[in-house]
Amino acid sequence: MIDVYPQREQLANITGAAITGTGGSPYNLLVNLAKLGVDIPLAAAGLVGNDAFGNLILDDCTRYGIDTKHLKATADAPTSYTDVMTEAKGGDRTFFHNRGANALWDGGNLDFTKTKARFFHLGYLLLLDEMDSADKKHGTKAAKLLAAAQAAGLRTSIDVVSEDSDRFASVITPALQHTDYCILNEVEAGKTAGFKIRQEDGKLDTVALRHAAGALLQMGVGELVVIHFPEGGFVRTRKGEDVLQSSLRIPARDIVGAAGAGDAFCTGMLLGLHEGWDLAKCLETAVCAAGACLSEASCTGGMKSLRSVQALAKKYKFRPRLEPEQ
Repeated sequence: MIDVYPQREQLANITGAAITGTGGSPYNLLVNLAKLGVDIPLAAAGLVGNDAFGNLILDDCTRYGIDTKHLKATADAPTSYTDVMTEAKGGDRTFFHNRGANALWDGGNLDFTKTKARFFHLGYLLLLDEMDSADKKHGTKAAKLLAAAQAAGLRTSIDVVSEDSDRFASVITPALQHTDYCILNEVEAGKTAGFKIRQEDGKLDTVALRHAAGALLQMGVGELVVIHFPEGGFVRTRKGEDVLQSSLRIPARDIVGAAGAGDAFCTGMLLGLHEGWDLAKCLETAVCAAGACLSEASCTGGMKSLRSVQALAKKYKFRPRLEPEQ
């Protein structure tokens, strides 16, 4: 926690003790699902370093009942880590990331024909060097892995990191053709689809939002596109159904940090899709899960039972309805 993010060559004050917590898309989703108390078998796949951080992740998975058969340790690289600087006022975060062992993982140890899992979630694209690398047939190795999951009958979903680069088209586009549920924030969706979803004054452009979701479907997403943002979340399905949900009205005094909020939203959304809920309930649960995450500085510390998370809608109420503009 810091008082303010400094300009170059300037100083910021650390306002609280450093908190060590695990994170990343697969970890956050799995631990969030476990803390929600849902009766769904959970399994992790990936690569950690043969070090203290790797042991922490493996031990944490064991504590939450997450199968680690496909979560391997390597001596070739350290466990990936991120230093997150969170501003005390407002909870804005800045990330310093070391890819570590994540850069080496190629998914080669996965055989989807031998799993009873119904869903396969892959994240974060743009941070998995080997998975982001080229494949002659599928475009990228990530796309190849997603295609294998789909061929075995699994529903696939992806998440992406908010990177300031021009790699979105080359890395993300091939994966979309083998993705059932594409879940991105407004920056990632805009960069992938080629739309600017925020206006110059920072206001959400709901017209561009809808166009971006439609473009992602045209680029190959099989069932639906979900775009989340601080103001709420939006779903567009291949059948043409649109659902827009505003976020919770949480006062600044109750916000400790926003790290992991996107993954919390993704957790709620995927849970609803897995359980066959209607899209409105999926989105409401997703924004409530994101709201729960804001109560702690770590990525998963704020997650509670599903009943407690859904009860936040009554405690805080939703922001004014986001009206789609024509």
